[in-house]
Amino acid sequence: MKKKVISWILWISILCSLLLGIVLFSLCTGSAGISLKKILGVILEGRGTIEYSILFDIRLPRIILGFAVGGALSLAGVILQGMFRNPLVEPYTLGISGGAAIGVCLSIVLRLNRPLGILSMPISGFLGAALIILLIYTLSIRKGILKIQGLLLTGVMISFISSSLIMLIMSISRAEDLHGIIFWIMGSLEEPNWFLIKLASFIAIFGLAVSYLFCFSLNAFSLGEEEALHLGINVERTKRLLFILTSLLTGFSVSVAGIIGFIGLVVPHFIRMFVGNDHRILLISSFLCGAAFLIFCDTLARTVISPMELPVGVLTGILGGIFFVYALTKRQVALGRK
Repeated sequence: MKKKVISWILWISILCSLLLGIVLFSLCTGSAGISLKKILGVILEGRGTIEYSILFDIRLPRIILGFAVGGALSLAGVILQGMFRNPLVEPYTLGISGGAAIGVCLSIVLRLNRPLGILSMPISGFLGAALIILLIYTLSIRKGILKIQGLLLTGVMISFISSSLIMLIMSISRAEDLHGIIFWIMGSLEEPNWFLIKLASFIAIFGLAVSYLFCFSLNAFSLGEEEALHLGINVERTKRLLFILTSLLTGFSVSVAGIIGFIGLVVPHFIRMFVGNDHRILLISSFLCGAAFLIFCDTLARTVISPMELPVGVLTGILGGIFFVYALTKRQVALGRK
């Protein structure tokens, strides 16, 4: 047990160092390169310089939002895969992202930015996600029992229906509205509102803290629901609370940053290769790795073809797909050796 704890502390230290290194790299990298030495000088000088505005008004908000969204999506992926005992489940499988996307599409088409201002898209996205969550929950619960397989199948079907409705809205939209919808769907961390950034960070950290109340339950779920029940776990209450928690994490992340795929699917797989399946270490490790991965992808997105910017969802999909194939190949090799 002592060796296991030392190993966990070592992995958390490595991931924290990786996250810190990527944060510093992101702060320094851009069309206007700023060295680490210069960053310290800019902080000491305070406001009033161009470098200060670049660091604290442009790059730092994106880094903090990337930390929150990347961590939240990875955490939701770990929890859902533990609940369903299915390695292909991710936060977007349940159709939550589709509901948020419909809400944002309607917000753009109906020009809700006039009465609601800059908060129109996040509010519309979260309301759309909340309605889908309520619908899926209502359709999946029978006599007080939340059917896991029914929940998954319902979520997948709702996701397909949402995609079709989005394409319908896009087909009848004006050109300027269509551009806004497409750009949002591809994902972006360009969010100037500090209230939303702080709220996203609070929800992500709150979700991580709450998830640790269920780490032993998630370990028990890996044995099956009947075994978890025999171990004293209140299975139905735990499933409901975990579903609500993952829905909150996913819904708010999508409403603020758009659809950023593959993080909730790839990061848990990748981390399991190194730290194992124990959720006591898997939750925090996936959170840190997901945050680092999204910040790194966002840094590449805004620098690869500078001064133009790529949608961050494009890079998470490409890099995430490569990592997933690599993780899958390594696992098959390991199984073959056994």
